[in-house]
This record gives sequence, C-alpha cells and structure tokens, in this order.
Amino acid sequence: MAGKKRTQTDLAVPEAVPASDNTRNEVAAAEAPAKKKKLAMERKKERKELDKERHRQSAESTAAKAQPPAAEAAAPANPPPAPVAVGPGLHMNVFRDLASPEASVREAAAEALVVELRQVQKAYEKSARKGESEAGDGDSASQMEAEKDDGLDNCAPSARYAIRRLIRGISSSREYARQGFALGLAAVLESIRAIKVESIMKLIPNLLEYSSSMKGPEAKDNLLGRLFGFGAIVRSGRVSRQWTRDKSSPIVKEFVSLVVELGGKKRYLMEPAVAVILDLVRKLPDEAILSEVLEAPGVQDWFNKAADVGDPDALFLALKLQERTYVQKEIFGKLLPHPFSSDNFFAEEHLKSIAACFKESAFCLPRIHSLWLVITDMLVREAASQHDINTSSGKKHKKNKKASSCEDDLRNLRNFCEVVIEGSLLLSSHDRKHLAFSILLSLLPKLSPSAIQLVLSSKVVHGLMDILSNESSWLYNAGKHFLKELVSVASHDNDRCAAVIINLQKYSGGRFDSMTKTKIVKELVGKFHNVEDCLYLVQNLMALFVDEESVTDEPSDQSQTTDENSEIGPSEEQELLGQGNTDLLKSWVVNTISCVLKNLKLTSKGNSDSEMAKCIEEKFQVQTEILKFLAVQGLFSASLGTEVTSFELQEKFKWPKNPISTSLRKECIEQLQFLLEDAQKDEALHVPSEVKSNDLGYYLMRFINTVCNIPSVTLFRTLSGNDDNAFKKLMAVESMLFHEERKIGPGLESAKMHAMRYLLIQLLLQVLLHPDEYWEAAVDVTICCKKSFPAIAQGDNSSAQESAEHGSQESDEDGSKESDEDVSEDPNEEVSLEFMDVLVQTFLSVLPHASGPVCFTIEQVFRVFCDDITETGLLDMLRVVKIDLKGRRQTDSDDEDDGRVDIEDDDETVMEDEEVGEIDDVTDDEDDSSDEGDVDEDDFNKAAPNETKGGDKAESTKDGDDSDDSDGMDDDAMFRIDPYIARIFKERNLPGSETKQSQLMRFKLRVLTLLDIYLQRNPGKAMVLEVYSFLMQAFVKSHGADSTEQFRQRIAGILQRRVFKGNEYPEGDVVEFGKLESLLEKALRLASRSRYNTVASVAQNATFWILKIINSMNCSEQELASVIDKFRSILNDYDRKKSRLKLGFVKEVAKRNPWIGHELFGFVLQRTENTKAQYRRNQMLELVDYILKSWAGDASEVFLNHLAQLCGLIQEALSAVPENKSRRKEVRNFCTGILQTVLKLDLKEQFQNALSPEAYSLCEAKLGTAFATFKK
Repeated sequence: MAGKKRTQTDLAVPEAVPASDNTRNEVAAAEAPAKKKKLAMERKKERKELDKERHRQSAESTAAKAQPPAAEAAAPANPPPAPVAVGPGLHMNVFRDLASPEASVREAAAEALVVELRQVQKAYEKSARKGESEAGDGDSASQMEAEKDDGLDNCAPSARYAIRRLIRGISSSREYARQGFALGLAAVLESIRAIKVESIMKLIPNLLEYSSSMKGPEAKDNLLGRLFGFGAIVRSGRVSRQWTRDKSSPIVKEFVSLVVELGGKKRYLMEPAVAVILDLVRKLPDEAILSEVLEAPGVQDWFNKAADVGDPDALFLALKLQERTYVQKEIFGKLLPHPFSSDNFFAEEHLKSIAACFKESAFCLPRIHSLWLVITDMLVREAASQHDINTSSGKKHKKNKKASSCEDDLRNLRNFCEVVIEGSLLLSSHDRKHLAFSILLSLLPKLSPSAIQLVLSSKVVHGLMDILSNESSWLYNAGKHFLKELVSVASHDNDRCAAVIINLQKYSGGRFDSMTKTKIVKELVGKFHNVEDCLYLVQNLMALFVDEESVTDEPSDQSQTTDENSEIGPSEEQELLGQGNTDLLKSWVVNTISCVLKNLKLTSKGNSDSEMAKCIEEKFQVQTEILKFLAVQGLFSASLGTEVTSFELQEKFKWPKNPISTSLRKECIEQLQFLLEDAQKDEALHVPSEVKSNDLGYYLMRFINTVCNIPSVTLFRTLSGNDDNAFKKLMAVESMLFHEERKIGPGLESAKMHAMRYLLIQLLLQVLLHPDEYWEAAVDVTICCKKSFPAIAQGDNSSAQESAEHGSQESDEDGSKESDEDVSEDPNEEVSLEFMDVLVQTFLSVLPHASGPVCFTIEQVFRVFCDDITETGLLDMLRVVKIDLKGRRQTDSDDEDDGRVDIEDDDETVMEDEEVGEIDDVTDDEDDSSDEGDVDEDDFNKAAPNETKGGDKAESTKDGDDSDDSDGMDDDAMFRIDPYIARIFKERNLPGSETKQSQLMRFKLRVLTLLDIYLQRNPGKAMVLEVYSFLMQAFVKSHGADSTEQFRQRIAGILQRRVFKGNEYPEGDVVEFGKLESLLEKALRLASRSRYNTVASVAQNATFWILKIINSMNCSEQELASVIDKFRSILNDYDRKKSRLKLGFVKEVAKRNPWIGHELFGFVLQRTENTKAQYRRNQMLELVDYILKSWAGDASEVFLNHLAQLCGLIQEALSAVPENKSRRKEVRNFCTGILQTVLKLDLKEQFQNALSPEAYSLCEAKLGTAFATFKK
C-alpha cells in the first residue's frame, strides 16, 4: 500500500544486491512501533504485504542457492560493485508527496518520480547490455530469472518496486492518495516504454484482489483502486498508441472487457467505468469504435439487457458512442432508435421504452447522473442551433424548414416532459421527484420563454405546490431551492419572467403564493419597471384572462396515485370547483394587472416640462391599455361570438368563451375606479399643456361611448329606466363639462369642472355596478352641475328638444319622472335649498356605502366647492358625526328598513351620556351643590350657538328639552338624516357582513374627512365655532359610547391640527361673545371634571384657543368679568372630591393671559385660606407664588392690598409644616418667595407691621437665615 514503508534512506540503488533476510527483518522491526498506531484495517493490509514480501524473498534465496558452482566461484573473483551513492536511485519522499492535498505538489512529485525512474531504467539497461557482452548468459540473466514472473522482466528493480507501490497506493482510502498515485502511474506508463501495458492490466487485478468474502471497506478500496488503475492506463495513452501501431492487437477489446466486467461488480462503479471507456474512445479513431469497443466481449449483451433492466450507464455510453458512429444497423439494442435522430429518440413510444433507464438514474442523488447532461444538451442544442439559423439566415425558401424544425424541437421537449418528467419521475419516489426538479433546473436557463411554458406544466406546478405546502416534507428544501433558482433564472429576462408568472398562476388557479406560503409570484411581478416591460406583462395577463383553454384544477401528485379518485368520474362539485378555480385565476389577473402601474418607475433626468411630460405620456400609455381591458371585460359583453373589431378604434376586443361572472365584472369595475383615482392623484405632476391629452377620465368616457355604438356589443346588464336615464345624463353632462373646461383654460373654475367630471364618471360606474341604488344621486349631481356652471345648462337647453323626442318613445311614467327630475323639486324647495345644500345632501347619501375611489372624488369636489358651503349644509354634516344608534323606534311603523335606528342627536341626551361616561359621580357629602354641578355638565351640549342668522335653522342646536319637538333637529333635518342611516342597513344584515356600528363608524370617518378639508381651507370663518362645538360633543360622547379608538383619535387630530394650532382663527366682530362664553364654560368644566386624560387635554387646548379668540375681540369689562367668573367657578370647585383640575393648567392660562392671573390673585388667596386638604393647599400656594413671580408691571399696590392675607397664609403654612420632605420644601419655597418679593418691592416695614407675633415667631423658628433680614 502507498506510503506504508518509509525508510530513513533517501536513495535506493536499483542495481544493489537484494538485502538479506536479517536486514529486512531489522527494518521491519524498526517500523513495528509506528505501525501499532495505525488503524486495524491498515495493519491488516500491512501484514498481507509483509507476507507477500517474505514469500518473494524466500523464493529469491532458493533460486540463488540453485545457481551452478562455477558462478559461485567466479563471483568472488569479480570486482565489487560501485558505491551506493554513485549510481542513480529512487527517492522515497516522492511517494509521500503523491498523497498531498495540494494538486501542484502531487504533479511535481509525479514528474520527479518519472525523472528518477528514467535514470534508473537507463542505468539498468546499460548495465544489462554490458553484462551480456562480458558474461553472456551470466549473472544478469540469472538475476532476472530470480525475480518473480510479473511481466516486468525488462524493468529495473526500482521501477518494478515503484509500479507495485503505485498500484497499491491507488487502493488507499487515504485522502488524495488515489488521485496522486493514479497520476504517478499514468505518468510512469507514458514515459517508460519498457513497461508493458498488458502486464499492468494483469498486475492490477492480481495486486488488488477482490472476492465475495471480503468485507465492505476493503472490497470497496480494492475495486476503486482497480478503477483508478484502469483510468491511469487510459490517460497514459499506451492502449490507443499500441492499437494504432498494430491494429490486429486485441488490447482495446481486452481493456474494454475488463472495465465493463469491473463496472458490473458494483452499481456505483458503472458510471465511472463508462467514463474510463469514453476517455479511451476519445483517443481512438472512429473505426476502432465499431471494430474494437463495440465488439469487446460482454458489451453487446450489456446493451441488449439495458433497456429492460433500466441501466442508465449503458444508455449514457450508447448516446456518447452514437456521436462517433454512423452505421445503418442496430448495435445498441433497444436503447437507441434505428435510424437514429433526435426526433426518433424523443418520440413518445421510444421514451416510454427506455423510461426505466431514466428512473434508475436517481441512485446517485444528490449528484445528477451524467446521462442527463447528454439529454439536456440534445434538447437545448437543437433549439440553439435552430436559433442561430433563424438569426443568421433570412432566405424565403428556408422559412418553412425553420418553422417545422422549431415545431419539432418544441414537440421533442413536450414529449420529454410529458413522458419522462411527468409520466415517470414525478409519479414515482421522492428521490425521483427530486431528480425531476434538478433536471428542470438544468434546462430552464437554456430555454426560450415558449419552451418554459412547456416545461412548467400543470403537473410540475401541482407537484411543486404539494411539496411546498407541507414544511415537514422530505422534499421541502428541494422545492425551496427550485423556486429560488427559478426566480434567479427569470429575473434576468422579462420574457422568461412573464412565462414563469403565467404558468405558475395558470395551473394553480391564481393561488400559487397562498398555497405555497411564499411571495414568489409577487416578487416576480415586481420586477417589471419600465414601460415596455409593463406593457409586455399586461398583454400576457390579458391573454391569460381570455385564454380559450379550460384551466381546471388538476389533482395533485398524491391524488393521482389514489385508486378511489380514479374510479369516480367528475362530479358536479368538481365542476363547480373548476369554475371557481377559473374565477380565482381571472380575479388574480384583474388585481395584478392593476398593480402593474405601482411597479412602474418613471423618473425624469431633469426638471424640465418636456421630460416630465414624456414620463407622464409613457405612464398614460400603460394606463390606457389597462383601462381598455378593464372596461371591455367589466362593462361590456359581445352578443355574437367572442371577438369584436372596432374600425373606429382600429382594435380587436376579445372575451372568454365562458361568460364572465358577476363578481368578476364587479372586480373589473372596482379596479377601473381605482385606476381613475390614481390618475386623479397623479394630476399634480401634469404639465399644464399636457393635461388635456392625458386626461384618463376623458379617454374612458370616449371609449365607453365608442364601444356602445358597436352593434354587436352591449352593456353587461340591461339598465332599468332610472339607471338608463342617469347613465345618459351623466354621459351628456360630462361631455359638456369637458368641452367647457377646454375653453376656459386653467384656473379655479376649470379645477371645479375637472373635479366634477371625475365625480360624474365614478357615479356612472357606480350606477352600472349597483342597480337602482345610485341613479338618484347621479341625477342630483347633474342638476348641481347645471346650477353651478350656467354655460352647460344653456348647452343642455339647446338639446332639450332632441331629448324630448327621444323621451316620447318611452312610457309616460318614465317621461314624467325624467321631466320632474330636470325641473328639480317643487318651487318652495328650490327657494329653501341652495346649490351647496343639495350637493352636500347628495354626498351624504352616497358616502355610507360608496367605494374608496368615489369617496376620494367626493373629497376633491368638496375641496374646490367648500368655500360656498352654507350653514345648513355644514350642520347636516356635523349631525352625522353625532349620530348614535339605539333600539328600534316604537312609533316608526312605516319604516321599511328592518334595521331601524334612533338618531340620538339632541344636546340634552348627549350630555346625559357624557354625565354617565365622562363625569365622576362619586358622591361628596361636603359638596352641597352637586346637583348644580350636574346641571352645568348638561349645559355643555348647549354650547352650540344660541343665535344664528338662519333663525329656525339655529334652533336645532339651541335648547335641551325632553320633548321630541325640540330634540335639536327640525323635521326637515330629521327627514334628511334618517335616509342616510337607513341606507347603511339596507340589505346589509347578511351573516358575516359588517356590523351596523362599524358601518356607521365608517360613515362618520368619511364625513370627518370632509370637515377636515373645510377647516383646512376656512380656518378663520365664524362657522369654525360650530364645527368645534359639534366635534367636541362627539369627542366627549365617544368615550362613553360604543366608539372606536380610530374615531376618537381622528376627531382629536382634527381639533388639534386644524383648530387649536392653526395660524388663523375666527376673530373680530363676526364672533359673538355669548357663543365663546358658553364654549369656554363647557371646556373648563371638562378640563376640571373629566375622568379621561384625553378629554381633559383636548379641553385645556380648547380653553387656550377660545381665550385667544376672546383676546382678539374688543370685549367690555363686564364680558371680561364673566370670563374671570368661569375660572373662579372651577377654582371654587377645586376643593371638592369631584374636581380633577390640574393647577398646572391654571398656571399656563395665567402665563398666556396675565390679566386673568391678576384678576384671580385675590380669589386664589381666599381659596387657599379655606382649603382644608393639605396637598391641595400646597398646590394653591404654588399657584399664588407663580402668579406673583409672573406679575407684569407694578405689583406693590396689589401686594399691599393682600399683605394681611399673605401673612396669614405664611402663619398657617408654618404652623402645620408637612412631614413629607418634598412638601415641606414646597412650603418653605412659598414663604421665602414672598419674603423675596417683599424685599424686591421695598415693603419690608409694612410686612413687619402686618406680621402677628405668632407668625413672626414661626418665621424666625422655621425659616432661619431666610428671615434674618426681617428680624426687629
């Protein structure tokens, strides 16, 4: 074995006389301690080698004794041989280096071994010739005969030793030993001609014995050693050169037979054995393959049995040999078709006949068998060569050949995938499934997009889904790896990326990500960024939507192996499942095609208008493609066939063969609405000159109008009379608004028209989406447009005659309805309702159930029209925010809605809830005015203005009676509000739908958005007080009612951001002091009594805001005194248990409004004297100290007026010093603060006179050095 005999001698002399037995035994004894440290298996091999060596030595010694006496007598007479160091020798360290882990070291060792053996062999041959000339058949011949008959008669002893050691070394399991010793053996055989190849071929099996009785590791080492030895023979080139010199030599046949026989011993040896044969074949001419390789003993039998037993190695060898042979006869059995061609090989019948070979190739996993490299190369090579032909040649006569060849390639690939991948591997064991995905990974990077669609078939996708849906599956990691590599392959080519997306979703019913719990499809869709790529993806998605092939939910791999499923035919449930699967896929297409715009990244390199316009134009191109698809599939259907051509648009529209479901059409229309919303949001980027050409709303309306005029195309549903009337009115008014918008050019009026146009478009889609629900609101908006824009009203009057003629063809009932709607309501209502009132009422009727895009469009319209809103319209909106739900009304017997509600909106009832939810009802025996406090709490909801210009309109917020007639709403208001809420519950009581409360809360939030817009644009109007009053009531009430945190935070955010912190606020004579006084009183009551910190905080900010407005007015002394009275009231209440007033709030009021602090100073001193609780008295003392320190102007007179009270406070505070250290410090700070103020105002003498003897003693004892200046 290689490297097992290591001596200290660096040089071995080949011509030296063999050592005696004693010498050899001494060397063996010296090596014994080292050998004991080796593994048991290695020691066993060493013992065998030592036995062989002893046998050889004994045979040599016997032969030496049998020599003639003449030779013995002549021997002493001969001169002694040359010294050991003079002749060439063999260094033992080269064998050690052959097992080095470094490839360069192994190569250097092999070269050194060759050089040394050459020198040894030359010296040996020279001495042999000299001995022949001098001694004839003397010593040299006798010495050669003494050696063992191993076929190496012409080799020097050192060469023979090296050959044997190299052969033993290739059987070593030591790391890198086989590679190094095989390299050395190949180099030695190639360089030293004296070594016969036939001898090495015999010597390898002799030295590396194998028998069935051998244990596994030993047998494996010897077999692998033989394999490496045969490989070294091939690499040396000796076999091919010898056959080339003598073509009658049987060496090739013998060698191939030996290798085939070796491969048959173990399964894992056959593939490398085939590699050895192929290495030999590459060195042989073509004629030798037929005459020698294929005629070698055992080869034909091997090929004949391979197809039946499933031998992938035989198939691999046959395919490789076929590349070098061109014979017209069957020489490979059933493995290859005759005559051979790619089309014949990949024919369905032939692939089925050799399917067993493909299955058995999975034994070497995770490594892929070499056979698959040949198969994939055959599949891809044809496609690649065909691609080269198509790109390099453009001649007409070759077109048909190219097309047919391309079809053949795709047919071959399809057959391969269907028979081998799907029919054999995927339906078999886990190992073979793993192999199938590994093969597909090797194929995918080399395939075209059309070929990828063939590879990612339904069975492949379903198999992948089965694997990834179960994380505990043995193949789960393999599936994840496949997806990772699939994404990597698809990421660099958008055509492939689109093909992967389409196939994954097509065969998973649009649920690949959800079923596999991944985001692969979403990630791939996000890789389309520029316009060309997005358009390509959109076109593929549209083709998938209208694909005529039925996309059914095929069973997974597991279900295909179940007998029960195969016996039962398709049932109705399965058919419904397939239809539902199709709807899911189409639904995914609709949603994904709309998301493509979000991935579109358009950034101009500069800020010029032209570059920005170019970016917008590119996006508009994608938008129009998506818009046309959604409009065609969602709004229309073809009465004749599934394809319609529009000559006006020069486009062809296509629908699926199966009718689109109502839910899918609804999704298309909803996505169309979202598309319009996004376009409206992007209009801020539009260059003014490009706005008209990129108006997506105008494009949609013209498109709808054009498609409606195609005879074979109709709307997807038949419109009722009301819906049809509204549809036509919306179309007509939008068209007039568009033309008028183009006439007047940019400006506020143009912005109003533009916003109103988009509202009309959204309402048109709502009319189509919801039968008989939105026609009334749509007609009202058209009336508002005519009132707001007189120009279109005139245009509409000019066409009234034509519309009347059209209306005469309809029923009298419909005609009367239409005329009544055009004329609006009766004359009395026309006088009472302004344009904005009607518009606001329409908004409120639409908002409860409108979609997000419709709400957004309403917000845009309200933004440009809110400056004209009336108090009536604003109050209608504010009442919605205060609406609450209760049980059914007992008296409302005529209500058609089952979910009737009570609109609790009167101020008194609101405050009752507030009293329960906001005010702490802890009884206070010491507080004899608790009832009065409760009445004051009820007054908060009377904070709405008592007087307004509207007279009766203001009565809705005036009083707080218990009667229903004065519940805060007049009859008209109740009539308007009730229908809004009734819409919330109309047909919404189905199980699983939203609750009434959640629907109402959504309605309130949408109205709050409109109020936010109003406050943003009109912060200084007097009606802001109305908004504040209602919002504050709703905010207070939300803490005690069934409201959401989102609602509370939204109101608080609007109040803080738009009201309290705004730079503008109502000021001047437009504000009535009585309103402010009432609001201030309620805010102070909440700040001092609320159990909720959020309410108290908002009330405090409200107080600052109201005081800021009061300061901006020219208030009389009486009015200012009433303000002071409000603060005295809360300070008077401070000593009661119900009070939660934070005096830090009063300090902040005094800081921002010093005049309030001055007025409250005396009252605070009085309340401090009367406060019994020690903690609250200390707090009051801090307030007194703060007011004194923040006093602006001359405070000496005020100080003198209250000097007696201050001295009394000092005496009282020092007479009962708190035990708590921090509070004791507060008392001391208060007293020293007063002393410092006295010194600052130079009132020392007056202060000393005002101090009583008892107070003087306490100051002297408690204050110490701080009072030293005042000692008498």
